[in-house]
Amino acid sequence: MGSEGGDGYGLEPCSPPKVLPNRPLPGVEETAGMNPLMRGMASSLGSKLVVALTGAGLIGFVIAHMAGNLQMFIGQDAVNAYAAQLKSMPELLWVMRIGLIGVAAAHVVTAVRLAASNKAARPVAYHAAGSIQQTTSARTMVLTGLLVLAFVVYHLAHFTWGLVHADAFSLVDAQGRHDVFSMTVLGFQQPIVAGAYLLAMLLLALHLLHGAASLFQTWGVTNQAWAPLFKTAAKGLAWVILIGNASMPIAVQLGLIVPPAGVGS
Repeated sequence: MGSEGGDGYGLEPCSPPKVLPNRPLPGVEETAGMNPLMRGMASSLGSKLVVALTGAGLIGFVIAHMAGNLQMFIGQDAVNAYAAQLKSMPELLWVMRIGLIGVAAAHVVTAVRLAASNKAARPVAYHAAGSIQQTTSARTMVLTGLLVLAFVVYHLAHFTWGLVHADAFSLVDAQGRHDVFSMTVLGFQQPIVAGAYLLAMLLLALHLLHGAASLFQTWGVTNQAWAPLFKTAAKGLAWVILIGNASMPIAVQLGLIVPPAGVGS
């Protein structure tokens, strides 16, 4: 985050604006009959806008998801009531799920193609080490994004589909609701599950550390005077999400959050 050079997508946050070639991405043939909007989105600049907009949407989801999950510190009733409320609106829930999948797919596919386009446009590395300055978060944007995506699939298999650790997925509380609280605690009591979750949150924070700052440059609202503010905002966002999400498995491992009496014994 906050580098003075380019990121994994070819963006250079918090640096003076410059003219970039608006080239079509690899695999996209520009034709005279192509819709102007689609032609714009298929270009490098349009694709960067797609990555920025979908990234902003995903950040919003991560914050909302974390806020709901932090009810783990309130207790079983709060978590299970929250989960039951979501499940009581299946139509809305599925619209949100399908929309989220579409946004995530557009973000990943466009980001990977942008990275391939930038690599093809600059096949030879800089000769001098100081020619371009990049932080670790900038250089690993695509890698961290793909690793987080892999974790999301596991996370869904665990907490949504019940394909892994299925023994806890069928738990219900005293009111007959799906016992999401106990399922989560029992999962995080396993060191390998808690460790995988913490690693994924570190990767997500690393991804956000640079990606959040890049949003402003893509939208054309950054300049040198505001650069420190945007860097600080991106860093603060990454830390808040990391601490918030990591606090739950850590609390379970430390015995600060435990399953209800008789569950898991």
